Amino acid sequence: MKKSNLLKHSLSYLAISLGTSFAASTASADLLEEVQERGVLNVGTEFHFAPFAYLDNGQQSGLNLELMERVAEELEVSINWIDLPWPSVLPGLEAGNYDFVAGPAMITQERKLRYNFTLPIADATVAILKRADDDSIQTPEDISGKAAGGGRGTAQLEQLKAFAAELPEPPTITEYVDYSQTYADLAAGRIDAVANSLPNIAYTATQRPMFEVVHPPFGQPAYFGYMARNDEESASLVEAINEVLLTMHEDGSLAELQTKWFGEPMDVPSEDFEPEI
Repeated sequence: MKKSNLLKHSLSYLAISLGTSFAASTASADLLEEVQERGVLNVGTEFHFAPFAYLDNGQQSGLNLELMERVAEELEVSINWIDLPWPSVLPGLEAGNYDFVAGPAMITQERKLRYNFTLPIADATVAILKRADDDSIQTPEDISGKAAGGGRGTAQLEQLKAFAAELPEPPTITEYVDYSQTYADLAAGRIDAVANSLPNIAYTATQRPMFEVVHPPFGQPAYFGYMARNDEESASLVEAINEVLLTMHEDGSLAELQTKWFGEPMDVPSEDFEPEI
């Protein structure tokens, strides 16, 4: 081989090697280190899921905000909130549009295979909300043959569908992009019931006395958690956030937040667990 060709071959090999090394380095990047270096944690969420996240006179409010402020303080970063309709939130996480999701989302067996969840932050068992003056619904089974609504792309909607299939006459189910419209249609009489997690509908009933919770909840015992991508890069971030959550378990501050936003503390796992749903 001529010397000039040998030099070209060597330089090409060096370029490929460097490119491969750079790609490998990028692929194995540590998300926690990256977040702390930039000083910002980008968080996807939906501001229509009270009491976890909602707008109060145009200002963000809810448990997510207060809990993630504690996380930001411990990690020494700020939070950049990205508000999206819920059906867009998880695809955005997978696409790498943000680092983390503080939806929160119900922890299910299927989702646990796909995402890296934090420890649970709240109970997520599903129940029914109705109009207080509707005496025809006294138990969850009474939605048989009626019109019910749920959030599109949510685990709560899937539980509603499974429950409805077992009733003598399945209810007509309408899927909504956000729960604000769901509650508006319930108030207007366009639907008879809304299926959502117990904390959400209990909070809604306290804020709007025209609504009432139907007891008992009908869903399988379930929990809410936050999530990141299920890859090696994100593992360190979830581990760091779990450390904050464990500290909040121990010092009682998680129970205080739950009491503030749900009216009572909640018994949630403080270690990894297998979902029933």
